[in-house]
Amino acid sequence: MYNKARREDTLIKVLGITSLTILILAGVACAAPFAYVTTMGDYNQRGYYHDTDYNGTVPTPNIAVIDTATNNVTVRVPLGGGWPVGVAVNPAGTKLYVADSPMVVSTVYVIDIATNTVSAKVNLGSSYPSGITVNPAGTRVYVTKQRDNTDISVINTATNTLMAPIIVGPSTYSIAFTPDGKKIYATNTFNNTIYAIDAATNKITANISVGDSPYEGVVTPDGKKVYVPNYDSNTVSVIDTATDTVITTVPVGSLPSRVAVTSDGNKVYVANNNTVSVIDTAADTVIATVPVETSSHEIVISPDGNKVYLGNFYNKSVTVINTKTNTITARVPVGEWPMGIAVTPDGKKVYVANGESDNVSVIDTATDTVTATVNAGVYPTNVVIVPLKDSNMTAKSTGTTSNATENSEIEKTNLSSSEKNAVELNNSNNNNSESNNGSSSNGNESNKNNSTPGFGLLGSLTCLYGGWKLGKK
Repeated sequence: MYNKARREDTLIKVLGITSLTILILAGVACAAPFAYVTTMGDYNQRGYYHDTDYNGTVPTPNIAVIDTATNNVTVRVPLGGGWPVGVAVNPAGTKLYVADSPMVVSTVYVIDIATNTVSAKVNLGSSYPSGITVNPAGTRVYVTKQRDNTDISVINTATNTLMAPIIVGPSTYSIAFTPDGKKIYATNTFNNTIYAIDAATNKITANISVGDSPYEGVVTPDGKKVYVPNYDSNTVSVIDTATDTVITTVPVGSLPSRVAVTSDGNKVYVANNNTVSVIDTAADTVIATVPVETSSHEIVISPDGNKVYLGNFYNKSVTVINTKTNTITARVPVGEWPMGIAVTPDGKKVYVANGESDNVSVIDTATDTVTATVNAGVYPTNVVIVPLKDSNMTAKSTGTTSNATENSEIEKTNLSSSEKNAVELNNSNNNNSESNNGSSSNGNESNKNNSTPGFGLLGSLTCLYGGWKLGKK
């Protein structure tokens, strides 16, 4: 009888622990995601960049972590000196990689999402990064360079150490992966070339000539085509990934710079100067031109593919385009210099990093209105959402969210992004006002240092289980 009672007690304990584990995992899966925003320092340190007599406190660049359920900054992850120019998250949603432009040397900071702490630093030397991308497998991180740097740094994510670099032309700004992760397409702005790279060997397999001043490229979800806007040619080059050749060139609007593809791969949206061109990927022809009346610094498509969001750099707004009708449905006022844009996995909120306003606008996608303005920090420029999805990761979402956002406008000169950003900061002395616009969040930060999804549920369930155990005794 004693042994039977012990077996029953053990079974009850196992069942209780198993149920608790399931509930905890369910809570983590259902928890609201977090928005990670690169900034130059805490919000109250703005004066350091604009005032002749600053308060003596040198700002520390950091990552502001915003809980999307409350729209509060819950923690700040301090970085070293320099300028955070790119941010990317691995497909598993466990690591964040941040590249900075140096005061002395460039660094990639590896942030552990579970603890919101810097777990490793990778020294890139005296280079000037322009973007950072994680491959679909999460095993490698690629950092592109500005100026005369002729290499792409490659980081082994298992050891957080540098591998042999990929030697390319100077000022290769952005890269994109095929969904299977086997091929890389790197865009070189100044020699009008796309490099096709074997991801297994990191060797260049083709130099593909495109139009004048290509800036970035996007790979379709089926991995069959690459679309590259050519800024000074007013065209988009379409590359066949099977042959690594340009199969057609599509005329679009003036000065095309940004590009995005819908999740079904049927349409490509190209942000031009004052217009957006819509390309049908089956015929590779422009089927619509949407007048937006301003140049756009960023273009993002919602997870369901129904809406396009354009950050309008000079008129403090986000344009919303309905992809079914290719018409503008809203122009949402946000802060000054909207730069980074990210949509939550459920498509219900859009987070917009407003560089000059030192804040992040939160747009409710059901009403296309700003429902909160978060005081993120000094000069926020990039934002990513973690976790990337509510369910299993797909190659498409990996490719989309891992592409780093640049911190500068397209330049036809050799002026680097970091130099231009410094000029923008120095010229913005008269634009120090906040854009709180009916904010429901005043940047209040909780005292919890490590904010992770499901933490509250974990604590509650643990207490419940403890109470059950006490009652059994």
